[in-house]
Amino acid sequence: MKKAIVLLVFLFMNVIVFSQETEVKFDENLAKSLNADDYGMKKYVFCLLKSGTNTTTSKEETKKLFEGHMANIGKLAKEGKLVVAGPFMKNDKNYRGIYIFNVATIEEAKALVATDPAINANLLEAELIPWYATAALQETLKIHEKIAKKKM
Repeated sequence: MKKAIVLLVFLFMNVIVFSQETEVKFDENLAKSLNADDYGMKKYVFCLLKSGTNTTTSKEETKKLFEGHMANIGKLAKEGKLVVAGPFMKNDKNYRGIYIFNVATIEEAKALVATDPAINANLLEAELIPWYATAALQETLKIHEKIAKKKM
């Protein structure tokens, strides 16, 4: 009898734990504010940055263009148009970094890419691909501000 009671308590506890793990914690207001679909997802444009064809620019000019590149990243992030950006580590594929644009179409992303001085000078080349991911990605920069001791 004692074993049966222990088994029932154990089963009851598992049912409670399992039901809590599968409980949906949907926040309709947050989902709407992030333009999430029913799956909590949305369209973005993924941008793969590669080394460009320009190899003749002076070091001084290259430095100036990349300062403009970084300023443009900050501007687009502040406007909410860029949700993720970052460089790749050294690699043999000439991949330099990524952008994830908070826009739904390639045309919109092309207009944003056109504001980057390093891309305009052909130091970088942008490859744009439609992408579907969590709408929560837009919250990344807000969180990043809370964990970064220093600004880039």
